[in-house]
Amino acid sequence: MKDTRRTRTVLGLLLVVALALITIDYRGGDGSPLRGLRGVGAAVFGPVERVSAAVVRPIGNTVDAITDAPGERRRADRLERENQRLREQLRAGRLDQHRAAQLDRLLGSAGMGGYKIAAAKVISAGQGFEDTVTIDVGSRSGVRPEMTVMSADGLVGRVVRVGPATSTVLLATDVTSQVGSRLEDSQEIGIVQGRGRRGLGGGGETPLRFQLLNANAPMRVGMRLVTLGSQAERPYVPGVPIGVIERIDQPVGDLTRTAYVRPFARFTSLDVVAVVVAPPKVDPRDAVLPPKPKPAPSATPSAKPSGKPDDDRPGERGRPSKKPSTKPSSGD
Repeated sequence: MKDTRRTRTVLGLLLVVALALITIDYRGGDGSPLRGLRGVGAAVFGPVERVSAAVVRPIGNTVDAITDAPGERRRADRLERENQRLREQLRAGRLDQHRAAQLDRLLGSAGMGGYKIAAAKVISAGQGFEDTVTIDVGSRSGVRPEMTVMSADGLVGRVVRVGPATSTVLLATDVTSQVGSRLEDSQEIGIVQGRGRRGLGGGGETPLRFQLLNANAPMRVGMRLVTLGSQAERPYVPGVPIGVIERIDQPVGDLTRTAYVRPFARFTSLDVVAVVVAPPKVDPRDAVLPPKPKPAPSATPSAKPSGKPDDDRPGERGRPSKKPSTKPSSGD
């Protein structure tokens, strides 16, 4: 019991002395009489503190890393999900802007042609033998089989199957597709036929060919085609742009000429399209065709002045020749 009381007394005295020293050192500031003692303590215990810290700190960091690992992983996963969400929002925003621009152009084309349309989005492409795409409008939007489908650029095809909310479109490039067509300006008519998917990959191939019914009618590269229109406007309404002639063939002994047509519609990147649910009241003729590109200015050679050729002597080119003087000399 005595040892316990004595220990408590010693500890109490040491605590009082420590508090007194701390108070004196704090109030004394830089001029504290204990400044030297503080320096001695730092010199004695400083290396011990640094060694202890060097030993203990890695252990503490390792323990912290182990205990915080699940939380750090959750934070990393959360940041990755947030970044992915932001990237998707940015991509969707750009896509929405692109589709809005397409829809605006599509409405402009429909307005020029007088077509009543149901706008749609291509949601899948056919994988069978037919060149088809599926769009996200159906009978609930007034879509029926054998209706014309167009994009902002031109003819896409015709509706062949209809469901309540989706429809299947046979593209004009399909080998079974035949479209009554008309040349701009001349009004000569013919048939545009699809050539299948081989013409969609580039390499000089064109996915459409055109046969003119009148073998003697004028036809040249650069002429453009529009739909002629079908009986009762099914499946094709008149005036929808089809494409431009790129090449003309006339095999020996053949009575008709065949032209190969580059379509206006981009069949490999179809997105926003429209089904023509009501035909125009008046045939738009060539009104829906885009403006013709302006021809590039050709260089014209400068005209040479008429008359005798210039003198070829250096320094004399272009100078007029001197006439002999008729004035008598001073010696006469």
